[in-house]
Amino acid sequence: MNEKMKKIEDMSLNAWPSHKMELYDGWILRFSYFYTHRTNSVEQFGASVLPWREKIPYCEGVYKRLGTPAIFKISPLVSQDFDYMLENRGYHLEHMTDVMTRSLDGLGPLEPCPDIRFRETIDGEWIEALFRLKGTVDPVHRAVVPSMYRAIPKETLCVSISENNEIIATGLGILDRDYIGIYAIHVREDHRRCGYARQICTGLLQEGYNRGATNAYLQVVSGNDPAQHLYRSLGFENMYTYWFRVQPLGGA
Repeated sequence: MNEKMKKIEDMSLNAWPSHKMELYDGWILRFSYFYTHRTNSVEQFGASVLPWREKIPYCEGVYKRLGTPAIFKISPLVSQDFDYMLENRGYHLEHMTDVMTRSLDGLGPLEPCPDIRFRETIDGEWIEALFRLKGTVDPVHRAVVPSMYRAIPKETLCVSISENNEIIATGLGILDRDYIGIYAIHVREDHRRCGYARQICTGLLQEGYNRGATNAYLQVVSGNDPAQHLYRSLGFENMYTYWFRVQPLGGA
């Protein structure tokens, strides 16, 4: 189980590069002007030599210079004692996220998705539609996030559904080794519960399978019951949960 978890954690790093990154004794410090927790947090990816009590203040100093609180991603691969240490320093828990997986072995015919458009690259039209669907108005985010998407080193399957020449739903598949990761599922608010998210996920699973993927994974915020219900109906099952520890305002 730990080997599979580590593989998915590595693939999720490949899938979502940060604007700036620093390697530090088996940790990676990620910064993207606080666009998301995942791209603005410390992740443990390798063996460490230095003690935690030295490394945590170092990371806090780095993020303080960047103007944000320090955030640490905590997965089952991270020592429980490390999580306790952060909690004792006043770090609070945010954004619990469930990682769900499914096998694509023997994937049979899925529901047809005639409305989906597949794009060979992540282009400006798709990114602008994503900003609109997410309500992204911060000028810094709008300036740096396109380069983050275009820095994804793996093969991508960029999809959308349009109505009246306007994109109303998006999705992104990222192929890495024998997996397809499902990302960026967003539907315009007045078109939700119309089956568009299901069509996009189904199309990505089928196209990923056609391109050699034998497994799929995705990440969904814990408590997002409508999304989790959809993903379970598509054959996904919970594999593990991760969360973030966020430094209190004013420092630890």
